[in-house]
Amino acid sequence: MTDRNPNSAIAPRPNRRSVWKNIRADRELYLLLLPGIAVLLLFKYTPMYGILIAFKDYNIFDGMAGSPWVGTENFRKLFESDDFLLVLRNTIEISLLKLVFLFPLPIIAAILLHELRQMTYRKTVQTVIYLPHFLSWIIISGLFIDLLSINGGLVNKFLGQFGIEPIPFFLSNDYFRSVLVTTAGWKETGWSTIVYLAAFSTIDPGLYEAARMDGAGRWKQIWHITLPGISPIIVLMLILRLGSMFTGDTEQILAMYNSTVYKSSDIIGTYVYRMGLGKQEYSFTTAVGLFESVIGFVLIISGNYLSRKYLRRGIW
Repeated sequence: MTDRNPNSAIAPRPNRRSVWKNIRADRELYLLLLPGIAVLLLFKYTPMYGILIAFKDYNIFDGMAGSPWVGTENFRKLFESDDFLLVLRNTIEISLLKLVFLFPLPIIAAILLHELRQMTYRKTVQTVIYLPHFLSWIIISGLFIDLLSINGGLVNKFLGQFGIEPIPFFLSNDYFRSVLVTTAGWKETGWSTIVYLAAFSTIDPGLYEAARMDGAGRWKQIWHITLPGISPIIVLMLILRLGSMFTGDTEQILAMYNSTVYKSSDIIGTYVYRMGLGKQEYSFTTAVGLFESVIGFVLIISGNYLSRKYLRRGIW
């Protein structure tokens, strides 16, 4: 006989005693969590107190408590600033260029590596393309300055063989963004393949065997098995990339740019660095940073919402 009691379908609420019992049973695992939680609280949540600087006329000698409140004055100054509009546009354009041209590269490289059958050759290629990730942007900046220099640079020497005038890659607003995209791709593409190579292990090998029996070639296997198999990871990485669009690889640009290319390469991160440390406008740059964080948060939420709506996949 069916139970007619309406309360029978309601799951019992967990007992506090049973929760603590479970914690005690897995206490070693919870102890391992403590250092990570401590780092998170110390370096991520505690600094949020500094957000108040964006609403004050902050003076390092008066401190947080002694500095007067100015409300949203710093944000009004931010949105009325012509410099900030240029910086915001540069940030969006550079981030979109990297998203369009660089986001697919690790996926393509991972698929090509996955298709290699000679393990020795595959591991050698992996090692070679991973190496640039471990170089600092200072080293990479010096390397590409030498390669692209108008005075004896290897690239301009090569172009000179065809009668092409030397190109000032690091001094021209027309070419500097291409340098940023190229160097970022060279440095990070190989390292980013690790996530996708790991995702291949979740694909059932039997699917490839069945596809081969049905006469499917390599390209059809990639299109109908490999790409759908790693699509959750692709969506995850895309959403995370959207959330970090406004960071714009500040370290890279700081190492490479100069005053002649501010018009095309000055982004939010470099602007905060120049205004905050250079001119000591701490309140204004905190407002800029807070604006950047809010936009990043909105992009992650929006990206996840659209992904769940149209692709039925998301981070949460």
